[in-house]
Amino acid sequence: MKQYRSNQIKNVAVAGHGGSGKTTLVEALLYSTGASDRLGTVADGNTVCDYDPEEIKRKASISLAVAPYEYRDIKVNLLDCPGLFDFTTGLYEGVQAAGSVLITISGKSGVTVGARKAYKLAKKKGKSRVIFVSKLDRESADFYKVLEQLKSIFGPSVCPLVVPVMRDKKVECYVDLIQMKAYAYENGKAKEVPVPQSDHRIDGLIAAISEAVAETDEELFEKYFSGEQFTKEELAKGLHEGIKNGSVTPVFCGSAQEMEAIDLLLNGIADFLPTAQEMTGVVAEDEIGDPVEIICDEEGPVVAQVFKTVADPFIGKLSYIKVISGKISSGMEVVNQTTGQTEKVGKLSYLRGKKQEEASVVPAGDIAVAAKMNAATGDTLCNGVSVKVEKPKYDAPCYSMAIMPKAKGDESKIAQGVQRLLEEDGSLAFAQNAETHQQVISGLGEQHLDVVITKLKTKFGADVNLEPPIVAYRETIQKKVKVQGKHKKQSGGHGQYGDVWIEFEPYEGEDLLFDQKVVGGAVPKNYFPAVEKGLRESITRGILAGYPVVGLKATLLDGSYHPVDSSEMAFKTAASLAYKAGMQQASPVLLEPIGHLSVTVPDANTGDMMGELNKRRGRVLGMSPDEDGTTVIEADVPMSEMHDFATLVRQMTQGSGSFTFTFERYEQLPNQLAAGVIERARVLFGTDE
Repeated sequence: MKQYRSNQIKNVAVAGHGGSGKTTLVEALLYSTGASDRLGTVADGNTVCDYDPEEIKRKASISLAVAPYEYRDIKVNLLDCPGLFDFTTGLYEGVQAAGSVLITISGKSGVTVGARKAYKLAKKKGKSRVIFVSKLDRESADFYKVLEQLKSIFGPSVCPLVVPVMRDKKVECYVDLIQMKAYAYENGKAKEVPVPQSDHRIDGLIAAISEAVAETDEELFEKYFSGEQFTKEELAKGLHEGIKNGSVTPVFCGSAQEMEAIDLLLNGIADFLPTAQEMTGVVAEDEIGDPVEIICDEEGPVVAQVFKTVADPFIGKLSYIKVISGKISSGMEVVNQTTGQTEKVGKLSYLRGKKQEEASVVPAGDIAVAAKMNAATGDTLCNGVSVKVEKPKYDAPCYSMAIMPKAKGDESKIAQGVQRLLEEDGSLAFAQNAETHQQVISGLGEQHLDVVITKLKTKFGADVNLEPPIVAYRETIQKKVKVQGKHKKQSGGHGQYGDVWIEFEPYEGEDLLFDQKVVGGAVPKNYFPAVEKGLRESITRGILAGYPVVGLKATLLDGSYHPVDSSEMAFKTAASLAYKAGMQQASPVLLEPIGHLSVTVPDANTGDMMGELNKRRGRVLGMSPDEDGTTVIEADVPMSEMHDFATLVRQMTQGSGSFTFTFERYEQLPNQLAAGVIERARVLFGTDE
């Protein structure tokens, strides 16, 4: 691949709802420009970007893929982002590295949640937005209905540049509203035809384009206001500026599968989308935390960011790098601004799907991969300057399962494999629960974790099952009791003797509160620590279900000792006997963990969500309106009721809902549920005595 300068490079993320045709569109663009020698299909599993075995099996993208093409002396790096909600990490990575976001919308399904999310993220990140209405070859597709949706949802910036002319519910031709030329397609080949004069909508759309262009420049506005017509060059210039600053969102359309109007989209990308050099103004932090603007200058100091990582046990670690300033080359020394360490840039390659092409030098604005570097996703690499670019933020993991090895001794394989997967997936989390002794992995949904365990098996040789994680209950008491614990044992020689009277009572606190009110030396002071130690060891297991005991105050009141047979071990044992007796008499109860839930749902789903929270024993604390016609519901909900909540929110809101859930406190478990928890605990912990 020839060397391109930053004013010849365009980075375009292709995003949208799952099934809207992103990968098929990328395939059509690559094939049209000769970057691919065949037109693959998702159904056949032979596309350039969906090359992972899991993607081929699922017939859907699960990770970000990069695929450049060359057209009219311009290099366009396409970043094919996953559309499934379980794999939004790829969307955040793609938008982070892109200058423009091309959002695909099915002409059948219209504006769906995935398209809204992609548009919102692109706008938030200051990226240019472009829309392609796909699948217009389908019988039920309706471009103009989708266009009305786009205008009502995304506002007046929506500006169609290519529109279809319909006859008998089929596309007769596509009209390029800038060049005012029409094209009919047969077997993917374009043939110019006369622009239909009878379609009254075209005049209105052309007027709308002129109005949008007029808003981008004072001179153009004055010309438009005086009633003069814009030239094609003025239209192109105004559209380019409007798309760059976000005031214009152009709309193209066609059929990627049938190769219809793909050439018009190619020309639109080449003519109107901003280059890497134009998308300047990346804001970073200097060494003292002040903001500093990084200009896309090939002669400037090196600033690059790792926006994606792939951990492979066979080929090693691949770091996807976007060069923001300067040039990088294999073997160059750079400073990782996150770790402070100096490291060499590994072997550089340009990727097209899974195919690598060696790159000697990668200039500002371009994207490449480096092999076997230590840098992690989000790290900033510098040479000649010390700045940090903001790391991409991902959706927080909200669906947790416990990893259960199928074979004993695989724990180290699992830990090593998960650690490698954490390097490449920012929305994955892993923890070893010290209390339940479970390895708990958290992601964005069932499909996300299903892919994770498949990778653990195929890449790292660890075969596992997933189970719902054990809920960490607690135990406590409800009333004050005074009990004796006496340990007396004679077995020849020195015996064992310890005798204590301890008062147990509930108190507000987590840890054991130990006190003593012994008078007259009934228990020598040197045995007090042994009594406390015996109690602290005992409270790790309650008598109901084996869960730790909290909110317990123990006061040593009295006892007796033997001058020869008493010892620290004897008093420690006596304290544990007193604990068992006291717990049984003090009305022990189970406590369940309660979390604070903040769930955002569309206004139309508010009633259903309130009903669902009531079913889950939640207490709604309040509601407040949020942006874009949504409502935030705050509630306290038992953690035991939240295992499948992520799936429910996604199903109820078609993917537009979101939530956060954090542990808050413990509360008494209702009596009618205690028996079931105790029974399960006996199986889990072997407390069936």
